[in-house]
Amino acid sequence: MAPTASVAWSRKIHVRYYPTEQVKPPTKGDFALVPEFPPEGDLLQPFHIFTGRMPHEADAIRGRKPIVHGTRTTLSISKPTQSMPKDTFFRNGERHEVYFVQDGEGVVRSEYGDLRFRKDVYIAIPKGTTYRIDLTSPKAWFLLVESTHPINFAPHYFNKEGQATLMSPVVETEIETPDLPAYRDERGEFPIDVKHGGGKVTRIMLGHHPFDLVGWEGALYPFVFDVKSHHGIAREIHTAPPMHQTFQSGNVPHSGFSLCSFVPVMAGWHPLEVPAPYAHFNVDSDELMFFCNRFYGAREGVVEEGSFTFHPGATPHSPQGNAAQRSLAARGKVQARLAVMLDTYFESMRITTHGFAHRDPQYVLSWAETASHPEAKGEGWESPSA
Repeated sequence: MAPTASVAWSRKIHVRYYPTEQVKPPTKGDFALVPEFPPEGDLLQPFHIFTGRMPHEADAIRGRKPIVHGTRTTLSISKPTQSMPKDTFFRNGERHEVYFVQDGEGVVRSEYGDLRFRKDVYIAIPKGTTYRIDLTSPKAWFLLVESTHPINFAPHYFNKEGQATLMSPVVETEIETPDLPAYRDERGEFPIDVKHGGGKVTRIMLGHHPFDLVGWEGALYPFVFDVKSHHGIAREIHTAPPMHQTFQSGNVPHSGFSLCSFVPVMAGWHPLEVPAPYAHFNVDSDELMFFCNRFYGAREGVVEEGSFTFHPGATPHSPQGNAAQRSLAARGKVQARLAVMLDTYFESMRITTHGFAHRDPQYVLSWAETASHPEAKGEGWESPSA
């Protein structure tokens, strides 16, 4: 089963050596992941970041660029063009991670085994996992969420035995778990770049291969979850974001965040239903949304593939232009959208220098009556059950 409790643990059996054995003194890493902030970003306003226009470069770790950051949560974009250097490894020693794969294929290799990934899946990696990312496609595109709290399926979806309830949109048996290959009983120098202290990176050098496990047991391990396995729930009237929740982190609603998957579902069919969301003011939450395509009704004509919006909790937001009126035609129809949303709880986020550099400077004016919002053309994401 997937790890669903903050007390989850795992026990590992190494073939020969302790994982504490270092053969060289630690050194400062040749890269860092400390976020930087532009002074202009401190003005209260919504932001629209064009992550699709950010360059592809480096590997999945060195190419990681934080775009928004908080005291407990960070969201980054990584668009690698290559695998990590041979026999090098990474460990996030301060935050749990979830990758969403917007594009690309490859393998996450860790001491727990190999996890294959593809477009439109989540990859959950617990804090402290030693891993590397190898691409099998020419390039990839990740949205990365980091949290100081464990990131699990929402606990209210499960009964006390850890099984999904009959009304849950996610089922614990639909995760994909690592395949453990033969252990690597090898001596040499094996560097691990460890993230700690707010994004600093220290390189430690093991004298043996870190993937030397004979086996492991427990409920804390990396896993893959396909967004198509989030089974959207439809109802006669508007379906609010709690119905779209996939994961959560922290003690919701007092800390942490909810992570939602906006998969295609049938819009409300009541004769008075307005499928577009109403204007709202999340006074205790910052709303962060990654658009996998441009077919999100409330933002059509504004967003493109890879758009990322950041709506601070201190200011309201709503559909742009006549999106609410246009949405009336969507009553009872399956939408072509696909998006990932994160709502923080009592945590204010800041746009970083990377995010600010790729923002739409006119986004704050996109609700003006004179703003143009052309209708999105083409095909969107299709529900597997449609």
